[in-house]
Parts: sequence; C-alpha cells; structure tokens
Amino acid sequence: MKKTIKIGLSGNPNVGKSTIFNYLTYSKQHTGNWAGKTVENKVGIMKNQKKSYEIYDLPGTYSLLPHSEEETLARDFLIFEEYDYNVVVCDASSLLRNLNLVLQLKEIGRDLVLCLNLIDEAKKKNIFIDTKKLEQKLGIKVITCCAHSRKSLINLKNELINYKSKKGISNETFIKYPEDFEKAIEEVSTYLSKYDLNINKRWLAINLLREDKTIINKVNSILDRDIMDFELKEMISNGQKNLSFSLDEIDDVIVRTLNDLASSIYDDVVSEERVSFKERYLDKIFTSKIWGIPIMLLFLGIIFLITIKISNYPSEWLFACFASLEKVLFNWLVNINLPPALIDLLINGVYKVTTWVISVMLPPMMIFFPLFTLLEDFGYLPRIAFNLDGIFKKCASCGKQSLTMAMGFGCNCVGITGARIIDSKRERIIAILTNSFIPCNGKFPTIIAIITMFFVGLSNNFSSLIFSTGILLLLVLLGVFMTFLVSKILSNTLFSGYPSSFILELTPYRRPRIVKTIITSIFDRTLFVLFRAITVAIPAGFLIWILANINIGEISIFQHLINFVDPFGRLFGLDGVIVIAFLLGFPANEIIMPIMLMGYLNTGTLVDYSSLLELKTLLIDNGWTILTAISVIIMFIMHYPCSTACLTIKKETNSWWCVLLSCIIPTFFGLLICLIINILFKGLV
Repeated sequence: MKKTIKIGLSGNPNVGKSTIFNYLTYSKQHTGNWAGKTVENKVGIMKNQKKSYEIYDLPGTYSLLPHSEEETLARDFLIFEEYDYNVVVCDASSLLRNLNLVLQLKEIGRDLVLCLNLIDEAKKKNIFIDTKKLEQKLGIKVITCCAHSRKSLINLKNELINYKSKKGISNETFIKYPEDFEKAIEEVSTYLSKYDLNINKRWLAINLLREDKTIINKVNSILDRDIMDFELKEMISNGQKNLSFSLDEIDDVIVRTLNDLASSIYDDVVSEERVSFKERYLDKIFTSKIWGIPIMLLFLGIIFLITIKISNYPSEWLFACFASLEKVLFNWLVNINLPPALIDLLINGVYKVTTWVISVMLPPMMIFFPLFTLLEDFGYLPRIAFNLDGIFKKCASCGKQSLTMAMGFGCNCVGITGARIIDSKRERIIAILTNSFIPCNGKFPTIIAIITMFFVGLSNNFSSLIFSTGILLLLVLLGVFMTFLVSKILSNTLFSGYPSSFILELTPYRRPRIVKTIITSIFDRTLFVLFRAITVAIPAGFLIWILANINIGEISIFQHLINFVDPFGRLFGLDGVIVIAFLLGFPANEIIMPIMLMGYLNTGTLVDYSSLLELKTLLIDNGWTILTAISVIIMFIMHYPCSTACLTIKKETNSWWCVLLSCIIPTFFGLLICLIINILFKGLV
C-alpha cells in the first residue's frame, strides 16, 4: 500500500499559497468546515508512483499568537495535529515581514520547509536572497518558486516529493528572550517534561506563562485532566512575578524578540534591496498625516465622478429594453387569457418594480465595484485602514472598520459581510450597525438628481458635474462623520470596551489585473448583491400594487396611509408621500423616488420621469422647497438599511436584536438632524 504523507500548507495572507495548493492538487480537493466552526478548510491529494500526499491549505495567518478565529485554527493544526511536515509559503519580495511567522514555526520544533514564492517579483525589485545562507541560518529546507510559472510549480512539486526530513540538523539560529523570561521558561518546560505530550515543551511553557486559555483548554482535553495543578500554578505565578515586565507585556516582548531576530537574519541573507525606495516613496505620500486623507478623498471623488458620468447611459438603455419587453410580455399574458387584474398586478406591480431596481442598481455597481476592486488589487486599501486607524481607536473601535466602511459605498451588504475581517465581536457588531450611514449605489442616483435640481442647476456641463460631485463628497463625509460619532457612542454604551490590537500588513504595490478584477467583481459582488435585491423586489411589487389599487371608500389604501403620516412628516420637513415612499422603499432604495411620483400623481403604478426639469417642476408644484430637498437627502443618507442588508445583518450576527438596532440607530439620527434643521431654518426658506 502507498504511504500517505500529511502536509500542512501555511503562510501569511496574500503570498500565493492558494495558487500553489490548487496546482499541487488540481481537481483532487474537497472543502468543509473545521469541527464546530464556520471557517472553511481545504484538503487536497497529490500523488506519485510510490506515495500519496494529503495537503491541508490552512487559513492565512500572521502569527501563532492569534488575533482571529482563522489564525487560531491554523495554530491549532500546526501545534496539535499529526502531520509529516509543514510548508510555509513566504513572499520573497517581502521576506522581512514573513520571517516572524517562520521563526515561530521553527520554534515549535516540527519539520518545516520554507517556500519562497514570487521570487520573480523579488528579482524585479532587485532583491536577491542567499537561499543557501538562509537554509544555514534557519536549519530548514528552502525552495524558491514563482506561482505564476508552471515550470516553477513543477520544480516545487518535485522538491516536495523528494524532500527528506531535516529534523536533527544543527541550527545556529535560536530564539533567546530576556534573561528573566528565559529562566521562567526553563523552569516550566523542565516541569512539563513529565507529561507525555507530542508538543514542544518550551513552546508550551511560553504559552502557559502567557496564560493562553485556548492552549490550556486544548492541552487539558488531550491529557483528559487539568494540567494546571497546584505546583505548576505556583511555578508560573513565581515566574511571572520575577519578570521585569508585566503579564500584559509578554506578547510585546515575544514579538519584539522575533522581529529583532528576523531583522538580523534578513540583513545577513538579503544582499541588495534598492527597489524598496519606490514603495517607501508611495507610502510616504499615501500614509502621510498631511496628504493621506486628502488623497483618499480624491480617489473616492474620481470613482464617484466616473460612476455618475457613465452609469446614466447603460441605465437608460436598460429602461428602454425593459419597456420594449414589457409590451411583449403584456401581449403574451393577454394571449394566454389571464384576468386583467392579474395582468395589471404582474406588469405594473412585479415587473415594473423589479426592472426598475435592475435598471437603476446594476450599472453603478458594475462601474463602482471594479474600480474599487482595482484599488484593492493595487494594494491601496490597507493604506486607508492605516490612515483611519487612529480615528477609529479614539472611537474605541478598530481600524479595519474603515475597510468595511469603504466597501459599503458599493453596497452595504458587502460592507456588512466584509466586517468578518474584524476579529473582535464587539467591534464587528459596531461596524455592522454603522455601515448604513455610508450611502450605497442604490442611494446615489436619487441623491445626485436632487443635488442637480435644487443646488447645481440643470445645465449638463463639466463644471456642473464637478460641483455636484463635490457636494456628493461632502454628504459622504457627513456619513463618515456619523459613523465615527455613533461608533463612539456605541463603544461607550451598549458595546463598551477597549479597542483591540490587530496586525495590518501594508501589502506590496502590484500592477492590477484589470480583466480578472472586472470579471471577479462582477460575479462575486455585483451579481450576488443584485440577486438578493431582486428576491425582495418581487414581493415588494405585489405589495405596492395592492396598496395603490385597492380602495377603501373613494381613495386607495396608499392615499389613506399618506394622509395618516402627513402630520408626522411635516415635523421633519417632509410630507406624507415622502414618509410612505421611504417605508415602502424598504425592499430597495432605488424605488423610493418612483413611489414618491406615484403618490404625487395619484397613479396605481410606478412612474418614470422623462427629464429632471419635469421632475423638478412636479416636486415644486407639490410643495417641495430647498429645505425639503435637504431633509430628503439627509434621510437618504441616514435611514434604516434596505431589506437585503437587513437579511445580511441577520445572517452575519444571527440576532434579530442587531437587525432592530441597525434600523433604529440611523433613522433616529436622520430624523433628529431633519428636526433641528426644520426648527432652525423653516421661517427662512
């Protein structure tokens, strides 16, 4: 029988690990969830004539001192599972920041192979690594690779097949912590030698001194007893008391020691690094305290400008196509002898609402998402998190929230799911609850139309476009400010706590893969979000048609509702039509303005407008002023999430309480601001 070799495949995120895994295993893969967890794991099979290799693609991790569920799972596999050897994949062009993990993996005493991937990028940057010297320093096998080259991957596969264990080879590198810490480690590890554990006793001693409860619980389950007996507790307590630093500083001491050793090795094995000047120069600009945020706003403004300018054309084309298809569909329904009322329901209810959502929502997403993903591919997004981390820390939140906030510009659903990157549950919930303060693509068309009609003018020239983009950017900054403010309030009340630490890797700048990025963003983000929107737009079409076409007395249910809420709306500078439009627009923000027109014109179906001039005239004839326009814009920025976002919040938090809070919080602040504006300026407008 063939012997099966079990291999772990580990490494930092974004080092090409998955590309290597996919090549080594091709179709011989399966995925599943870690026991009792939701994080996905991948296992693949690689074979040759004599042996079979079972390869585990572990979650990307920066450290064996984990900050997230994914890093904890990777650590637990590497420490506690039985495997023959571990292949740690590193980015050769960023070796220094990868060596920290390599040293920790070396410290646990398991058989280790170092794969230097992206060696071609390192050479392009004039980074030359002495692999023989690196092997000598680390005492492990070092293999170079380029994951984009089939020939290089074939060589890697052959190296792994022919690999022979290097356990026991002399190693001039050893990790030496401060003397008092080393003494405590030695005492505890000596005491642990009485236990029959297939775990490096020195590594275990370090983590017992750190009081890592996840490690203690794991060891207890293996031993089927509590390892922390009285004698060991006393030994650990005495060791901690004799340290020259506090218990809270142990992790910092470990990281500092590893970083110093990594820097020393790096200086010895890397002979030249001239290219880093370009990246350092770009980082000096993009992360500058003076220019960092203005440049971020400039990029965002350019994306808005392109989205606003281009998205109108495909939207108009889609409207025309759906209008032509509507006639064909209507004739077909008549020919199959459906009742007129049912035809009206299907066409003027379901069809019009659904096609309106598609026509208004799809073009901006197909433009915004690829542009945003190109920035992500270029490596700019971590710089945004770096620039905003200090502000979020002052709000007792996490810098990673800036990334989820940025994702919300395309769609709040993407921002909500993106909150998974935040390790702290408290901070993740805060990010989810505040994401709706960021206007999504579904809100932009109406906001831009109102800005154009009431604040810029209807001339379609470039200066008007720039001015409207500038106003839109100011409104976005209002949403960002409210995100900071509400995050601070939540951190001091319902979700009190201290901001967590996290490792933020400023990944190397890379040339964006334009075609792949566009295709991926369309399928992974645009179509995913659009499908969810359509699933809620269809039942919304039924409801809107029923309310507008079933009468109680001489007027429809829709008009009764408008009359009922009108006094409430007037308090906030709105009216009954606007309030009902926001309520019925819960399925999708794109249909709020059409519902307003349906209310003002008293029709039984959604109404389109042929020009902004006609729309402005209609709104003014129905009592709109500049104050009304401001109030509507404020409510567009700050009101409850759409139904798709609410479903996403429920899925991510598994809590209807969080869904309720996500609706109450932005709506409360939106109404509060509208009330203040209406009280202060009602007599002036």
